[in-house]
Amino acid sequence: MSTAESYRLLIADDHPLFRSALREAMSGGAAVITEAGSFDEASKALEADSSIDLVLLDLNMPGVSGFSGLMYLRAQYPAVPVVVCSANEDPKVIRRCMEFGASGFIPKTLEVEKMREAVRVVLSGEEWTPPDIDLGAAGDDEAAKVAARLGTLTPQQVRVLMMLSQGLLNKQIAYELSVSEATVKAHVSAILAKLGVESRTQAVIAASKIEAGQWPERAPS
Repeated sequence: MSTAESYRLLIADDHPLFRSALREAMSGGAAVITEAGSFDEASKALEADSSIDLVLLDLNMPGVSGFSGLMYLRAQYPAVPVVVCSANEDPKVIRRCMEFGASGFIPKTLEVEKMREAVRVVLSGEEWTPPDIDLGAAGDDEAAKVAARLGTLTPQQVRVLMMLSQGLLNKQIAYELSVSEATVKAHVSAILAKLGVESRTQAVIAASKIEAGQWPERAPS
């Protein structure tokens, strides 16, 4: 990994103005910064550059919503720390992000110097969350159990579940992933078993409960 003085950073956010502001905030050092305006672009950037040291990830952007993008990145690229950048400062959301493997959570309202400090802390191998937000409160036990089950999914299974949530059929998922329908069916069966549900609809509902249960109505990304 690069040092804190020279590191490679991927900013994944669908708002150009925020990406620009974040780039400016992070460019105080010798950072090499790559930008992605969609989750697909972020995934391709990580595939193309194995030397990326840190990902700053928006929770909601084209191709992903809620925690599924974070889940996928942590499963597919476990060696690359992910810091969530969001306008949603609900302690429940922050707690869930950390449970899904985020190395930190940076509110979009945070001052520039504190953002830099948060990145330095994560690059040093530690976690960073807003010090003024209490993450120790008890959470929803049922949601925590579902979250734990979701955490056992493989990267490909996470992608399949993401596509199920978008309403895609097995044939469409197979086309998107360049695999056979039989492979997709096998993934779906594994997802149902891991989540302890009996149908793809129940799997989608279980996954959506994690997000709906933690998100205020029409929360900003």
